[in-house]
Amino acid sequence: MWILDKIRSRSNTIRFEELSIEWLELKKTTIKQSTYYKYAYCIEKYLKDRLGRLRKKDLEKYDFNQMTNDLTKELSPKSVKEILNVLKSILKYANQKYDMNIHLDLIISPKVRAKDISVLSKKEINRLEKYCLKENSLKSLGILICLNTGLRIGEICALRWENIDFEKKLIYIKKTLQRVYTVEKKTEIIIDSSKTESSIRSIPMSDKIYHILKDVYKKQSEKAFFLTGSRDQYIEPRSYQNMFKRILKASKVKEYNFHVLRHTFATNCIKVGMDIKSLSEILGHASVDVTLNRYVHSSYDMKKKFLEKL
Repeated sequence: MWILDKIRSRSNTIRFEELSIEWLELKKTTIKQSTYYKYAYCIEKYLKDRLGRLRKKDLEKYDFNQMTNDLTKELSPKSVKEILNVLKSILKYANQKYDMNIHLDLIISPKVRAKDISVLSKKEINRLEKYCLKENSLKSLGILICLNTGLRIGEICALRWENIDFEKKLIYIKKTLQRVYTVEKKTEIIIDSSKTESSIRSIPMSDKIYHILKDVYKKQSEKAFFLTGSRDQYIEPRSYQNMFKRILKASKVKEYNFHVLRHTFATNCIKVGMDIKSLSEILGHASVDVTLNRYVHSSYDMKKKFLEKL
């Protein structure tokens, strides 16, 4: 009984800053290092100054929606929603452990408008592939891989030659490389397990990619990063994005974000009739719904075609 009394007593005096530290320590064992840094940075930059010193009675009557409005003035709806997700998780922990009474359902997140997806045209694909094959560097071949497998930029940056199985014609995606903010408000490179459990996957190589890579593979070390051919040196996503823009310009294709390669791959898979389950697994999506909502949009002609069959 004295334990319950101690917790109740603690619940009246504990501040939000202490709650967030406890919550982070609890999460630390179940999340990736990069995710931990992301949460810690979010708390340090956006929540600590606003809420850090508040105790139970203050938190229970705090106007979180006003805070949301203030954040929306300086940040995108997507960023604000991510901050609120962290906040709600901390407050849920406070409700459960310290018997606080914070109505999480009354904290409204801003609506995030889905962005239009850009894809390369057939002519742009041909120009880009022709240029990359002509240049024939590891970095240009990385672009060809992403265009034909849907890899994320962090995944191609973390890929090593040992992750490519030429006997089974498979590419194993196990890691992702990204630059993250630390609690000290500095940045560092993290090579961590892929985004989610579903992101750890194997992708079949098409014959085209297999034949392009097979001869190059003979000259590479198994442990080397694919894009650099070095065991120790990697290229980070920001640098590879800048390189991608240079290659687009050289191949006379207008400027795009690197993610256009993934969108183009997924869209072309839909066009040739790949089933959604298979595509979802290749892309490493957490669920088929993500793939459906992002890439499957029936056209007017398709709707009319089926209606004519009635």
